[in-house]
Amino acid sequence: NGFTSESKPFLVNQSGNRGLPFVDVKEADWSWPYVKYVYENGMFAGTSATTFEPNTAMTRGMFVTVLWAKDGKPSAGESSFKDLRADWYKEAVAWAATNRIVGGYSNDSFGPEDPITREQMAAIMLQYAKYKGLDTAPGGILLGYGDVLEISSYAVTAMKWAVGHKILAGTNRGLEPKSAATRAQVAVVLKAFSENF
Repeated sequence: NGFTSESKPFLVNQSGNRGLPFVDVKEADWSWPYVKYVYENGMFAGTSATTFEPNTAMTRGMFVTVLWAKDGKPSAGESSFKDLRADWYKEAVAWAATNRIVGGYSNDSFGPEDPITREQMAAIMLQYAKYKGLDTAPGGILLGYGDVLEISSYAVTAMKWAVGHKILAGTNRGLEPKSAATRAQVAVVLKAFSENF
């Protein structure tokens, strides 16, 4: 599916620099060390052999599949969500739901094809930390961000936790809680989580 892969060695790209095989992520890009980390550690691969699409939005199904792969792809049963159509994310979503890492919408759907927002990503990562028995104390202060009032009530604690543990940082526009998380931003979160915990 292009979102998880086995650990891969670094390649020498066409310009002769030691780097990634992706033509759309260069060593000078801010996202390069994060993409390098998730690729090298087998967390997720490119969208093709030569593209990563760092600015493409991550879907909820993709994100949960990455966490499932990070956890070793444990077996899971079926979930009760009614909208899980693609096989590649069904088991991952079932695993995440069984372990209370994710919840669905009020209509018994999960929305696997919906772009994951930054606040949803923080909420899922907090639940994943609880599942792993890690520190879940909030710790962060959000008042310095101009868009703090845009955070949904369910996500406030998760955003404080993510900011406090330096898993999620603001952009030049603030925390952007309702914005879709890009593949590059997900790479930042996964690298920070792995290094901080």
